[in-house]
Amino acid sequence: MTKKVEQQKKSSKQSFSDHAYSELKRRILENEISMGNQYMEQEVAELLNMSRTPVREALIKLANEGLVEIRPRHGMRIKPVSLKDMAEICEVLTSLESTAAALTAKRNLSETDIERMKQAVVDMDKALDKDDLDAWAKADERFHKLLVSLSGNERLAALVDTYYDQSHRFRMLTLRLRPKPVNSNKDHRETLEAIIRGDADAARQTHRKHREQSGKMMVELLKGHGLNQL
Repeated sequence: MTKKVEQQKKSSKQSFSDHAYSELKRRILENEISMGNQYMEQEVAELLNMSRTPVREALIKLANEGLVEIRPRHGMRIKPVSLKDMAEICEVLTSLESTAAALTAKRNLSETDIERMKQAVVDMDKALDKDDLDAWAKADERFHKLLVSLSGNERLAALVDTYYDQSHRFRMLTLRLRPKPVNSNKDHRETLEAIIRGDADAARQTHRKHREQSGKMMVELLKGHGLNQL
């Protein structure tokens, strides 16, 4: 077998694994697969219409991200997230993202990067004007991911992505239970203004306050509706 053929086979195998990972992760985050249920590897492969090898690789990656639990000879279980888990995740995200805000403020961002963040805030405002909460949630997520990725700290960004994914189901569930997020848009504008000024302390404090308030509200909403686990 030539080196070129070996590379092509490796690339094809990797692409199947990546597809299995992204599709299975999407179904988990969008609640298309029941939490807490047990699934044999073959069942997951049939669900995705794929062979077991790329599915096995995808499951290992998802297990490392804390989304599934692999049980030898028993397949995998999609890990539920408890109210306690969610409170802890909010605390971690508050710390990590406020640090990211400070780091981003110190970086002297390009005009292009600043415009990308500004556009996310504009899109949030437009979405609220239309009462389109799904569009608002997408713009809000885009702002948070830009804030973290522009910090320049790849390890911090990787940690935030992991915890963000683990909290996704709760965020989407409370999206229509919470008051209209006008104050959230205001918080984002204030954080962005601090970043543009290069004021790291203000960016950190403003974003920390925003994260603490939103996390507290989410946990209280879940408690109030008796949603102790997803």
